Amino acid sequence: MNPSLISIDLSTRFQTIENFGGSDAWSCQFVGKWPDAQKKAIADLLFSSDLDTNGKPLGIGLSLWRFNVGAGSAQQGESSGIADEWRRAESFIGSDGEYDWNLQAGQMWFLDAAKKHGVRQFLAFVNSPPVNITINGKAFATNGQPNLSTQNFDAFAEYLVNVVQGVKQKIDVTFTYISPVNEPQWDWSDGGQEGTPFNNEDIAGIVTALDAALTRENLPSKITIVEAGKYDYLYSVADKPNRGNQIDAFFDPASDLYIGDLPSIENVIMGHGYFTTSPFSKAAAIRNKLRDKVAGVKGLKLWQSEYCILGDNSGTINGEHRDLGIKPALYVARVIHNDLVNANASAWHWWTTVSAYDYKDGLIYVDKHKSEGNFESSKLLWAVGNFSRFIRPGSYRIAADCDDPEVLVSAYVNPHSQELITVLINPAPNPKKVKLQ
Repeated sequence: MNPSLISIDLSTRFQTIENFGGSDAWSCQFVGKWPDAQKKAIADLLFSSDLDTNGKPLGIGLSLWRFNVGAGSAQQGESSGIADEWRRAESFIGSDGEYDWNLQAGQMWFLDAAKKHGVRQFLAFVNSPPVNITINGKAFATNGQPNLSTQNFDAFAEYLVNVVQGVKQKIDVTFTYISPVNEPQWDWSDGGQEGTPFNNEDIAGIVTALDAALTRENLPSKITIVEAGKYDYLYSVADKPNRGNQIDAFFDPASDLYIGDLPSIENVIMGHGYFTTSPFSKAAAIRNKLRDKVAGVKGLKLWQSEYCILGDNSGTINGEHRDLGIKPALYVARVIHNDLVNANASAWHWWTTVSAYDYKDGLIYVDKHKSEGNFESSKLLWAVGNFSRFIRPGSYRIAADCDDPEVLVSAYVNPHSQELITVLINPAPNPKKVKLQ
């Protein structure tokens, strides 16, 4: 069998990769309180770039860690209306308005562990404003309506600034980025987890208030938006007239909601890859369209900021039931390739890095026990690691192709180490011979 030829063109340069990340929702709030040996081993799998004594990787070397700034449903307990306590979250602020930096302790442990492993980028993301300022006093919405009044935009901004300062004082971690809204297109009214919808006008108002607060306190954290529920909402109205077309809404200077020139805004548009990943050709077409839309705004970058396997994906793979094997790993590897090569994404983030559920949403799976338990890694973890461990922040993508259409290839140059990194994906069941040129 003659080898397939991998052609690499060093002269054709695309996007610079800023980070590969994962989030601490929801399990880290409990796993971060497990015995040291267990949680340290999990942290190694997520953050380490070292080798063990046999020369095998200890971990996948994530370069960004996403911290869920909780809304306080955990303090409310059963009265929160969120039945599953593993989907509730603590808040640093109580109903009396007083802050307690000893809360969210399990998550803070993982945040500190990420820093100790050499992670240098941290993103604080918010599903819901704290319950003491929401309209219904809950961490989820009513009848699909935004759960924060315009009168409380400034209070929400002040809260986030206090979180940045409090976490810095507690464990010496400064959040590089703050993402104040998450999947604003969904209704978030079923009590399944913390969350609230927002219209584009609300988002512009929240970001403007947060920018003013960050500027006033002279904080370096940058605001990232908008964590759209799926890619379509970034470039089209789709089925959400007041919650879509968000690139134009926020980054077109002719828009009434333009916020692209605010001092604290990061020139990034963030979307979630859900519901757009199958079949592969359709997924590629969506990403090409998004790439071209982003390219129309000078300096704007795309981050794929949340993904796990949801739904039935056109019959290709179903999100139900955990699977530690190669099938979901290969599927996700193709998704990452599609996002990096066709969407030109400069960052890629996984959703629940540590999962306690019977679902394809975790890189590491744990027993649903609050004090201690067993854990196991997955081939999904290492599929993400084939990108995150080797493509370090600052590396840039270059042109690469293979004369075998089944083999997916992308290539990157690390300008600091002068390394060429080539990532190959073989979705077929038979081995392939390849030759790099």
